[in-house]
Amino acid sequence: MREPIPTWYFALVVVRSGTRFLVVHEKKHGQRWYLPAGRVEPGESLADGAIRETREETGVPIVLDGIVRIEHTPRGDTARVRVIFAAHPADDTQPRATDDSLAAAFVTLDELDRLPLRGDEVRELFRHVAGGAPIYPLALLAEEGAPYF
Repeated sequence: MREPIPTWYFALVVVRSGTRFLVVHEKKHGQRWYLPAGRVEPGESLADGAIRETREETGVPIVLDGIVRIEHTPRGDTARVRVIFAAHPADDTQPRATDDSLAAAFVTLDELDRLPLRGDEVRELFRHVAGGAPIYPLALLAEEGAPYF
């Protein structure tokens, strides 16, 4: 019998408000700027994890619009799955520092270029979405046994 592969699940969220994108000044990872993201908790759906992580890191409630991409990365005896969601703010709550972040802000792509980012991924992802990337339906993520309609 084969052993299960330990797999970590992460939700990343591209929150867009007009021409601005939500970014987080992280307490970890070299205190750089990134998009709202984090590991999904046991028993939590990927979508619920995306909503929770965004609120915990920025204070901003969001509405998920769809999925930008699903990534699966095998790593030796483990694997990582990342779902990158597209979202918009649920209301006019302003981003703020939280227990999980040093700061949060909505920035334009030009303003993003002046921030110390955790990596090029943030810039590339935001440009991809701003350029009209396809946003796939949330229904792509369904529980086993859910109806196909």
